[in-house]
Amino acid sequence: MAGGQAAAATQVAQAPADRSIVRVENVVKHYPAAGGAVVQAVAGVSLDIRRGETLGLVGESGCGKSTLARLITALQPVTSGRVIFKGQDLSRLRGRRLRRVRREMQIIFQDPFASLDPRMTVGDIIAEPLDNFGLARGKERRTRVQELLRLVGLNPNFTNRYPHEFSGGQRQRIGIARALSVSPSFIVCDEPVSALDVSIQAQIINLLQDLQKEFQLTYLFIAHDLAVVRHLSVMYLGKVVEIADRVDIYEHSQHPYTKALLSSIPVPDPLIERGREPMLIKGEIPSPVNPPSGCRFHTRCPIARVPGVCSEVEPELEPHGHRDQEAACHFAGEV
Repeated sequence: MAGGQAAAATQVAQAPADRSIVRVENVVKHYPAAGGAVVQAVAGVSLDIRRGETLGLVGESGCGKSTLARLITALQPVTSGRVIFKGQDLSRLRGRRLRRVRREMQIIFQDPFASLDPRMTVGDIIAEPLDNFGLARGKERRTRVQELLRLVGLNPNFTNRYPHEFSGGQRQRIGIARALSVSPSFIVCDEPVSALDVSIQAQIINLLQDLQKEFQLTYLFIAHDLAVVRHLSVMYLGKVVEIADRVDIYEHSQHPYTKALLSSIPVPDPLIERGREPMLIKGEIPSPVNPPSGCRFHTRCPIARVPGVCSEVEPELEPHGHRDQEAACHFAGEV
């Protein structure tokens, strides 16, 4: 996504280097626009992902979360900043060195209907990464594919079938099997359940959690459901504005944008829902080509001092609230 309006990402507080598998340091991504302008899709994001944890990236469509995911996996180059994977700066790797790292980083795509080649059998789809890296041939290749199908809950005899013969949930399981084929340590799950029925979503999430435990995987999990991730940071127009544990985000959110996002989540109890007063965000989303000065949220913020510090000074991410919670707001916690 080339936008940069609003996203939520999740993370643990800054982790020691020896426990981090991915470290994002002040990453910026600009895209050229008409008239010589640039779209500021990602504007100075820093994140730290520990081994074995799930970092959730949550936000509305067009917010830049998929752009950040592609920067982290080196599918797109950063404009500036660094992405460190297992101690290696990906922006400095080329050719074979980058290819070796790619084996440890895989993606499960959002749309299980578009991400599988309809002209290839399931067996060839799952085995394609094995072929690319020369990891298995002949009988060993067939055995590995059948093992992966069984691992994701599919019949191992389905290798000669085509994607159109499967349901959405089954296709996503095939995508998961393909991602696991080269035994990666880090997987980007790019909204892997958003195109599925609610009943199937839970099955896929449970499968991913089971696989994480079994293979000690680290996930970057892009989603719209805050319940599937454990630690959260919130982005607005490409900037991180709050970082916290999921419980603290819900109960003690400090940034007004975070509070607005949470208030938009419906409560499945009609009595409670009727008594709630959602916090509405007024105005239009600013253009990432020409973001506001000072705090990027000040043009829509209910507590902004304009003119004043909010429109003139960009707030830093500083400790507020509980434990390792941080917020980038001059008046954090006042809403």
